[in-house]
This record gives sequence, C-alpha cells and structure tokens, in this order.
Amino acid sequence: MPEPASPGPLSAIRVLEFSHMVMGPSCAMVLADLGADVVKIEQGPRGDNTRRLTGPAIGFFPTFNRNKRSLCIDLKRAEGVAVVRRLAADADVVVENFRPGAMDALGLGFAALAALNPRLVYCSCKGFLPGPYEHRAALDEVVQMMGGLAYMTGMPGKPMRAGSSVNDIMGGLFGVIGIMAALRARERSGRGGLVQSGLFETNMVLVAQHMARAAIEGRNPEPFGDPAMAKPWPVYDVFDTADVGAQLFVGVVSDTQWRGFCAAFGLEDLLADPALASMAALARARPRVLARVEAVFRALPQADLIARCEALGLPFAPIARPGDLFDDPHLLASGGLLPVELAGAAGAPGGMPAVPVAGLPALPVYLPDGRPGLRRQPPAVGADGAAVLGEGGWTAAEIVALRAAGVLMGAE
Repeated sequence: MPEPASPGPLSAIRVLEFSHMVMGPSCAMVLADLGADVVKIEQGPRGDNTRRLTGPAIGFFPTFNRNKRSLCIDLKRAEGVAVVRRLAADADVVVENFRPGAMDALGLGFAALAALNPRLVYCSCKGFLPGPYEHRAALDEVVQMMGGLAYMTGMPGKPMRAGSSVNDIMGGLFGVIGIMAALRARERSGRGGLVQSGLFETNMVLVAQHMARAAIEGRNPEPFGDPAMAKPWPVYDVFDTADVGAQLFVGVVSDTQWRGFCAAFGLEDLLADPALASMAALARARPRVLARVEAVFRALPQADLIARCEALGLPFAPIARPGDLFDDPHLLASGGLLPVELAGAAGAPGGMPAVPVAGLPALPVYLPDGRPGLRRQPPAVGADGAAVLGEGGWTAAEIVALRAAGVLMGAE
C-alpha cells in the first residue's frame, strides 16, 4: 500500500475513539484521514460489535474505520479503565458516541477526563443536543422520521428514510468541525472543552430549506416522492431510454438550456410556441412537454443521450447502483477510491467478504498537499495494543502482565 505524500495536517494530534456504528466512527475517520493518530478503544474480548453486523449494516466497519489503530481493553474492570485514563491524560481529543451516561458510569466522562487533562477536547456524538429529548435513544431513521426528512423523501402518506446514513455521517462531520474549532481555541486559551454533535439537529440542517418554504407559503411542502409535485422547470425527471433498464436523469433549468435542448432533440415546435415562452409557462405545461420528451428519449440509446446532454452542458446522470461505482472512470482517475480491506466485516455470509479488497470512497477534498489517502487498513481487534501502550510509557513486562491478566486483549 503506497504511503500518502504527506502525513496530514493533523499528524500531531492524538485521538482516543470510544464509538461504534457510524456517527462516532465517521467523525474519528475524518480526523484519521487528515493525519491524526486515532486509537480506537474496543471493549474486550471481541471488540466493536459493528464488526459483526449483517444486511444493510454489513459494510459499516470497513467503511468508517480506516487509518486507525485498535486497542482492545476490558473496560468492565478497574484496571482497564485505569489504562484508558492514563492514555487520556496525554491525548488531544476524545470522540465518543455511546448512550447518554455510559462514559460517565465508566469514569471516562468529560468532567473526569478534563480533570486529568485540561487541554483535552472531548467530542460527544449523541442523538440529541441538551434539551427535553437528550436522554432518548436515537437512530438515523428515528431522527429522519421525527425531523421531516422521511416525509420529504417518501410518497404522500408513506414516509421513507433516505438510502444512506445521512445524519450519522453528517453528524460526524459536524463533530469534526466542532473539534477543529475547539483545537483552534485551545491554541489561544491553553484549555480544551466539551464539543457536542446531535443527530436530530443534523437532520434539521438538511430540512431547513423545506421549513423555510413552509413558512413562506404557509403550508407543508409536498414530498419529493409525490408524482404530482410541482416543479419549476419543464424537464427535471428520470427517463427511460431505448436500452432496456438504462434510465437517465435530465434537467433543463434555464431559458438557454431549453433553447439548446429543443434544437438538439428536434423539438423546435415547442420552442416556437408562444404559449411556452417562459420557464413559468413551461413548468405549467409539464405534462405536454414531458410526453414529447419521453417519446424522444425512448427512441435513443442511453450513450447517445449522454453524449448529447454533455455537449449541451445539461445536468444529467445515469441511474447507478452501488456496485457500478467501483468502475466509475472519474472516481478512478481522481483518486476517489481507496483500496480498503473488507476482512473486518465479520458478519459477511460464510464469514468472509466475496471481495477481499474494495475501492471505497476517499474524503471528497483536495488539500494543499494532495488528497487524503489510505495509511492504515481497518484494524483487527486489538492489533495495536502493545504499540500504543509502549508509546504511552508502559514497559514490555507491564504489557505482558496486562495481557496475562486479561485486561489487554486482541491480536498479539
């Protein structure tokens, strides 16, 4: 595996991660991708339960745990907690997303660790920020339902969650933003502090545009799944092509685009119709316009339509499935896919992934030193325990004793 050209802008930052599922791991992964030394603290003996998830969650662990090291400790024992507290005394950041009160019960909450290390930035990724809901359990699906996103995604009367863990991932990103701000403030004050990121509040950022529309119009907007949804443009739809099963989304959203579109697809009669002389008029006539466009598109191969739309500068997209993206020419050419090992997905059918290594998406940014890359594969349970403790000042004999006592677990 080639080494990234740069260690990353956060290479001097040590992070302890206590998290599972998506929100906390995605937060810590972004920090790791940016160069931070992220040590994932896993409960012994089997480590993060996310490793063993199946079905729609089977890819969580390999997706969100690259560029990290693993320390597997028995946190149910005082000796294990003592190890972690000693590491926290020299850490820069803690990231956690356990249920409310869990870290406090272990003696690893913000107040306890800040007393040991006043420079510590402590990020809690939770379902809700402080308020009436803060003690509720939350999932991405829960906050999508209660926050209006599922309503906007589905059909009338049939709310539907988005097809990705959008709030978990964005909530992790907001956690990173808070951490970066707190680290910058620490440069001036010398003190860290508590950062919190809320799943529900993340959802509200996504729904804010629809809340604004509801306030402006005085009514709830129609969901995007409503086939009768009013659109402000004549063409903004998914179309069948001459190739069976090959569909294409096309948008025509300006007068200039409309003129070029009509000329390219033989629709000059619509362009010449005085009743269709503005975007507003075209939007009102969408059924008439779409009937013509659908007939034209059904007669043309998808590749021909793509070529014409690209030449016109129109917004367009073939309808891709997740498995199609491994061969996407743009992702491949731009360094957008990282060769991530999938062995950490222990819940795979038969115990092993069908493909041992897959190109999974890199962070969608370029930095002055290049695009953040892959330095470490997702770790095996406890793979780095001895190294982490050795760096923390434990002697070889002490490490052997911790392992013999069952406090330090995982790979040798």
